[in-house]
This record gives sequence, structure tokens and C-alpha cells, in this order.
Amino acid sequence: MKKPIISIISALVGTLFGAGVMGKVSMDKTQKIQAKSDKHFALFLMANQWVKVKQEGKHLASYFEKNNYKIIAVYGMSYAGETLIDELQDSSVTIAYGIDKNADSIYADIDILSVDADLTPVDAVVVTAITFFDQIEEKLSEKLDCPIISLEDILYEV
Repeated sequence: MKKPIISIISALVGTLFGAGVMGKVSMDKTQKIQAKSDKHFALFLMANQWVKVKQEGKHLASYFEKNNYKIIAVYGMSYAGETLIDELQDSSVTIAYGIDKNADSIYADIDILSVDADLTPVDAVVVTAITFFDQIEEKLSEKLDCPIISLEDILYEV
């Protein structure tokens, strides 16, 4: 008689414990999905602002010229970084190099360096990874003595 009761209690405890673990796993996964969704929404809003800037006939090069940033670096070599480099091509702004955590696996027409590399001085660094701007700014500020600017801020100021 004791054996069935112990089995039932064991099954209930196992079920409750398993549900708790599954709930935690599910919550962790949900938070990761939400973070990724937030990141993509922020990038969408930035791209939308970029389209508005272009529709108004403005060019990002004017921001750099106005602030006397002649030689810059670009942090984040995904779509936004590539598009920024394309936009600044044939302008008075020189892009000295790109910076990316995956520098070893990125091919580009400019040098791509890791944030841990020796970064040569530039007039400014533009961060295209806008959702991680604060962490990136902190890391770059330890290595470079220049303004570190979010691409998002540039798009709203141009």
C-alpha cells in the first residue's frame, strides 16, 4: 500500500518540478525572442528614418562635413554598416576601417578590425549596432579618444 502512495507523490513532485524547469526554459527562450524582436524593430525604425532622410534629398556626408569629421571608422559591418559605407563612397568622408566582433569572417573593400585590435586614431566612430550602443561606446572609449556616435542619432540630426 505504501508503494503506490510513494509512486503517486513521486510522480506529482516530478511533474511539478518538470513544469517549473520547463517554465524557466520557456521564459528564457521567450526573453531571447523578445530581445531579438526589439533589436529588429529598432533597426526597422532606423531604416525608416534613413528612407525619410533620403526622400528629403539629404545626405549623411553633410553631417560629417558639418562636424569636421573627415576620417571615420564604422562599428558594425552588417547591413547598416555596409549601407553607410556605400552612402559615404564618393564623398569627402574617408572610412579608415570597419570594426566588428566577427572581423575574421567578414570580407569588405575596407580593412575590418576586431575591437581588441590596435585601432588607429580617427575623427569619429559611427556605431551601426544601435541596440548595443552603450556597451560598444564604453569599450571603444577605452581605446580611442574621439566622438563615438550612434548612426541612429546621425539620422535624426542630419
